[in-house]
Amino acid sequence: MGIEVGGLLGLIWLIFVIYAIVKTIDSRATTGAKVLWVLLILVLPVIGVILWFLLGPKR
Repeated sequence: MGIEVGGLLGLIWLIFVIYAIVKTIDSRATTGAKVLWVLLILVLPVIGVILWFLLGPKR
């Protein structure tokens, strides 16, 4: 029995998504900006996380 590569990559991506959401909520950004980032990450997970890493709120 082994873990398939797709399942492992999906788990890693889920960890990235959760990390991005937690860091967004903990940031000093305004409440509106936090809501928009979290919605973007949840609605478009791949594009949202990539944009968050490049342009997201910084501490």
